[in-house]
Amino acid sequence: MESTHAGDARRKVLDAAEIGALAHLYRGEVYRSTIWRTRLDTTTNWAVVTLGIALSISYSSPAASPLPLILVGILILFFLMLEARRYRYFNVWRARCRWMETHFFAPMLHDGDLHMEEGWQEVLAQDYWKPRYHVSVSVAIGRRIRRNYVWILLIQSIAYIGKLLVHPEPLTSAGDFVARASVGPIHGGLVLAAGLLYCLVWGAAALWSWRDDMRRAGMRHDKTSMG
Repeated sequence: MESTHAGDARRKVLDAAEIGALAHLYRGEVYRSTIWRTRLDTTTNWAVVTLGIALSISYSSPAASPLPLILVGILILFFLMLEARRYRYFNVWRARCRWMETHFFAPMLHDGDLHMEEGWQEVLAQDYWKPRYHVSVSVAIGRRIRRNYVWILLIQSIAYIGKLLVHPEPLTSAGDFVARASVGPIHGGLVLAAGLLYCLVWGAAALWSWRDDMRRAGMRHDKTSMG
């Protein structure tokens, strides 16, 4: 059954059974989104726990090495990559839910009108026929850094610098600071430079992600993309 709406635009009027099926579809997508959101929390918890263990080891005594605070960065990076992969899956289900909320439920609640003439259901159907990620790996990494891992990185960096400043005794010169950063035959200056690069890369990824999200927000009027 079809009717005219907004001039010559044509649309299909959904019957009660079809609306019910769409409601069940939405509920299923919400469930999948919730499951994957829980998996994101799991990887963040792993990163927090491993950082806590590294802090406990490094600060267990004045003579303890700060090396665990460096090595834990490798694990945190691994957890970040794993979480970014999970986020890309989560974002698929989240985007579908938001698409139905924005184009089906919100207009129905606000106007009493399904607005089927906008063709949003075709975009949703294409996403089911040909599933794809809605964000790239770089976008996913940047978002997870901004929302969680920037704080983990901040704690790691402050703890490492604090360890060098106070152990095995309070720092008295800049030369001692560099010397304490040495790892075996690796000069402390190189270790500190690598740490600075590590932080700058994370910061640059977060900044790029923020600017990209601002650009995406400015394109939200686009009715042909769920991303």
